[in-house]
Amino acid sequence: MERLLQQVGQRQTGEQLMTILRSNLTIALLILITPLAVMADDLAERITTLEKSAAAAQASADNGWVLFSSALVFLMTVPGLALFYGGLVRQKNVISTMLKSLICVGIATLLWAFVGYSLVFGEGNGFIGSLDFAFLNGVGAEPNPDYAATIPQQTFMIFQLMFAIITPALITGAFAERIRFPAKIAFTCLWSIIVYYPLAHMVWGKGGFLNAVLGGTFPALDFAGGTVVHISSGVSALVCALYLGRRVDYTNEPTPPHSTVLSLIGAALLWFGWFGFNAGSALSPNALATNAFVTTHFAAASAMLAWIMIDWFRNGKPTAIGAISGAVAGLVGVTPAAGFVTPMSAIVIGLFVGAACYLMVVEVKKLFGYDDTLDVFGIHGVGGTIGAIATGIFATGLINPIFKDAAGSALPIGLIEGNPQQVLNQLAGVGIAVALGAGGTFIILKVVDLLIGLRVSEFDEIAGLDATQHGETGYVFEEPIARTMSPGPPRPVRGAIDDILPGTVPIET
Repeated sequence: MERLLQQVGQRQTGEQLMTILRSNLTIALLILITPLAVMADDLAERITTLEKSAAAAQASADNGWVLFSSALVFLMTVPGLALFYGGLVRQKNVISTMLKSLICVGIATLLWAFVGYSLVFGEGNGFIGSLDFAFLNGVGAEPNPDYAATIPQQTFMIFQLMFAIITPALITGAFAERIRFPAKIAFTCLWSIIVYYPLAHMVWGKGGFLNAVLGGTFPALDFAGGTVVHISSGVSALVCALYLGRRVDYTNEPTPPHSTVLSLIGAALLWFGWFGFNAGSALSPNALATNAFVTTHFAAASAMLAWIMIDWFRNGKPTAIGAISGAVAGLVGVTPAAGFVTPMSAIVIGLFVGAACYLMVVEVKKLFGYDDTLDVFGIHGVGGTIGAIATGIFATGLINPIFKDAAGSALPIGLIEGNPQQVLNQLAGVGIAVALGAGGTFIILKVVDLLIGLRVSEFDEIAGLDATQHGETGYVFEEPIARTMSPGPPRPVRGAIDDILPGTVPIET
């Protein structure tokens, strides 16, 4: 019995010991786990903070890039396009021509703020947007994830405004030296609403008929505006030239520019600003923007060389006007393709566009005898069309995998990659742009002509639009000091406004 009691006591002691050990082990584990749990919570919080900081940094960088690109695109209109066009016309029309670019800034800006942005990027139907964003309602610091998820919608809005400014400004080159200024204002207002806004919505707006990303029936690729900007303005320019007819002194030969220097400066600014036009359309300073930047430059360089070599071979001398015309043609041609093709493909596009636009401007225009004053159709209409079709041929998923299947795998994009349907989509986009641009422009011209008249009088056209439409002159040369010191009444100064106003006495030489 005594031994049994001893065994029971030992067993109880063992159980107590095990209980104590378990308790101590539990306490030890808690001591070890608690800091780990705290560390895990702290690590999760730090990761969350880091992710927020990274997203904020990306948003800040994207916002800065798009704002800077907006300024570059603005630079393309004034002073870029204004100088480019201003140098190409005759001296008596330089102010009038440059002012037509400048006035587009004011008209397009207000229209865009009132209804333009909403009609393009508001969610409507396949052909026009809604009025959800009218008067910039709801357009502020919050991003619109449908278009640009990392930048304020207000930034996206101002970037797109710059395209709406330069597009009608391009058309002014077709009717330079012969349109009334009030008619120009009326035309710009109506053309923006009837032609530009619907076409921009179809290509870039959510649910647009030609939108390649947001539910388009015919997904046409247009990275930065080959269809929206260049085909529409080029075709509209041709209709304007045909409707208004030739200038009174048109001779079916190129009119010598009054200042090649101005045009050279303007073309250089256009080339510089075009980096914002195309690379900025990536909406982020990423690899896609780099590719768009590189392809833009390569296409412009190759097109410039193509034009100047043909010019040199045919006429015996290379010309500065030929060089800058070729560069602009290359920039136009690569605009729809910049974010979809490789640099080598961009060179091919540039060479082809430079040669084709040269033939259109120099030969075809002369053959048909139409007076497209500054060759808007020959460069923008033709160059934009070739570029749009070439995009359907050369686009590659290696640059921009825009098309994906349900599993997220990249699909072929262009013809060379095995997607011939894309060429048909591009042709559909070109056809719609041509039809809307031509039809809408003709109707607008008819209405404006009936209401206020389009063309200046023959007298005003001969005297020059600077003096007759604006009462100004582009150049006032100081009188030589010998003349100011000579006795007798002062004589008129050569180059002053009196020299080109009717009824003045010719200056003695």
